[in-house]
Amino acid sequence: MATLNTLQYANDRVSGLSREFAWQQGCGEAWKHELRARLSECIGLPKQMGTSLDIEVIERRSMDGYDRETITFVSQPGMRVFAYVLTPHGITGLNPAVVCVPGHGPGVDVLVGELPHDYQNQFALQCVGAGFVVVAIEQASFGRRMTPGSEDRGSSCMRDSMAALMLGETMIGWRAFDAMRALDLLRTRPEVDPERIAVLGISGGGLTSFWAACLDERFAAAVVSGYFNTFFDSILSIEHCVDNFAPGLAKVVEMPDMAALIAPRKLFVESGTEDPIFPAHAFLRACGTARAIYADAGVPASFASEHFPGEHVFWGRKAIPHLAEWFGIKTTS
Repeated sequence: MATLNTLQYANDRVSGLSREFAWQQGCGEAWKHELRARLSECIGLPKQMGTSLDIEVIERRSMDGYDRETITFVSQPGMRVFAYVLTPHGITGLNPAVVCVPGHGPGVDVLVGELPHDYQNQFALQCVGAGFVVVAIEQASFGRRMTPGSEDRGSSCMRDSMAALMLGETMIGWRAFDAMRALDLLRTRPEVDPERIAVLGISGGGLTSFWAACLDERFAAAVVSGYFNTFFDSILSIEHCVDNFAPGLAKVVEMPDMAALIAPRKLFVESGTEDPIFPAHAFLRACGTARAIYADAGVPASFASEHFPGEHVFWGRKAIPHLAEWFGIKTTS
């Protein structure tokens, strides 16, 4: 029946779609290769991976238990990224590393204790405290990368995402590419093991982390907090920032099926039982699909999840220890 409700009209169409890529047992490397190419096209992923990083060091400081460098680097031509590099004191040889990506909020400063504690629970400091080398990046449209004139809104996500769409690209593509370039940066560091680099984030940073790990096989692991769900039950059912969207994505794949692009590499997902924007029932269903994917890949232990009691926050109580164990960091209890 025809409706006056525009969103209902769209959701009715989405619910009846047969997606171009629906995971099923036995989907192999050719399927993954085709899906990566299709998603890269869908989000307008930049292709200039060979651009010089042109790293600029702004400051070096010795902190409590780690050294901190404040830097900027070039992601794609004309775009520079602000970041912190945290290196634990006393490490030797080649060490595991993490790209830390903040979600919606005041920016990367909150991850390293330069701004008051918020829902993200300073997870960059948690990671360096666990023994990881960390690069914590400022996401486009937040903090030092906010478009001037947007201060009253706390970010320039809407304005900048629309600009990306006018270029035939998306904020998903820009931010995932930034994370991929942060991986490039870590691989230049002599203290980092290039085979043990993860990406970790919450909310909008969880989006970036998930997509970056799906599209770039050099990430050995991903930790996705407050994002892993289904597009239909989260992005399409609740009003979300426009930076979550990409043209035609609903016709291509559902989010849980994308986990096949990470398998057999490590994946940890977490979500709060009371998260109001990424519903619990859909998180659990998405985890069921991911478990089937990892079982089919023969590596069921490479997927783990936690449905913790709480709302939309970074929890990390199992996620960071899992990542440390996966990467061979010895922890003390």
